[in-house]
Amino acid sequence: MKRRDFITHTSAASALIGLGGLSLNSCSSLGRKQITILHTNDVHSHIDAFPATHSRHPNMGGVARRATLVEQIRNENPNTLLFDAGDIFQGTPYFNFYGGELEFTLMSKLKYDAATIGNHDFDNGIDGLLAQMPHASFELLSANYDFSNTVMDGYVKPYNTYMVDGIKIGVYGLGIELDGLVTKKLYKETQYLNPYEIALDMERQLKEEEQCDLIVCLSHLGYDYKEPNRPCDTRLAQQTYHTDLIIGGHTHTFLDKPEVRINQNGNSVLVNQVGCYGINVGRIDFFFDTDKKALAKGVSISV
Repeated sequence: MKRRDFITHTSAASALIGLGGLSLNSCSSLGRKQITILHTNDVHSHIDAFPATHSRHPNMGGVARRATLVEQIRNENPNTLLFDAGDIFQGTPYFNFYGGELEFTLMSKLKYDAATIGNHDFDNGIDGLLAQMPHASFELLSANYDFSNTVMDGYVKPYNTYMVDGIKIGVYGLGIELDGLVTKKLYKETQYLNPYEIALDMERQLKEEEQCDLIVCLSHLGYDYKEPNRPCDTRLAQQTYHTDLIIGGHTHTFLDKPEVRINQNGNSVLVNQVGCYGINVGRIDFFFDTDKKALAKGVSISV
C-alpha cells in the first residue's frame, strides 16, 4: 500500500499550516483523541479488482480488498467513520444486472456511515434509486437536492451528526447540477439549489445549533474547473466559515494528498478526492487535544 502523508492545522485549531511527514505515532502524541475518516468516491459499480493485465490499474481495487483495509484500520482505531462522495452506480455489468442492489448491499456490509448522491446515481431514474434504498443501511446525505416533490422525499437527509469518543462530527452533502448531465425524466422534480448558499446554511446549523466540533462536506461538485462561475470544491472551501474537510467526487481527481484552502475566517480547509473505481481510499486522522482543537494528517492509500 502506498501512503502519502501530510500534517496541517485545521480550522478547529488555527490558520497555521505545517507540511511535513510526521508519523502516526508522533502525531498521536499531539492530541488525546484520534478520529479517523475514511472515504471513497466515484466507485462506479467496480465490485471486482482490476485484472492483472489491465494497462492502468493492474490488480488494484475491489470491494474485498477495501473491506480488508477498512477492517484493519478500524481494529487500529475504533473511532473511525467511512464515507462516499457519490457516483456509486454505473460502470460495470453489475449495475446493469442488479440496478444498484449489489453496490448498496456491499457498502452496508462494509458499514459505510453515509454517502452523498452523484449524477450517475440517477441512471436508473429516481424510482430506480428508491428501489435500492432497502439495501442501504447507511445515510444518503444531500442538502442542495430538494426531493420534496419526488418519491425520494424523506429518504435523504441534508446532514447527519455522529458522536465519536466525545467528539461531535457534523456531515452534510452537496450534489452537482443535474440539468445537462442527467435527462430530466430520470431525476423528475428534483430541485437543484445553489451549493454555496446551502453550504453556508448547513455549516452554520452544524456549528451553532448542533455544536459540532468537526464539520465535513461530502461533495459531488467536482474538484476544480476553469470556468469561474462553476461551483467546485476549491472555491467552496474558500467561501465557507466552519467546514473543516471537503471530501469530493465527480471529476475523478487523483490527489497525492489533501489540498489546503483558506476559508473566510482565515483558517485551513482540507479538500480531498481519491480518483475513481475504488482503487484508492482516503484517510484523514484528526487529533484533538483537551480543548477540542485539532491537528489533521492525511494519507492516500492505494488498494
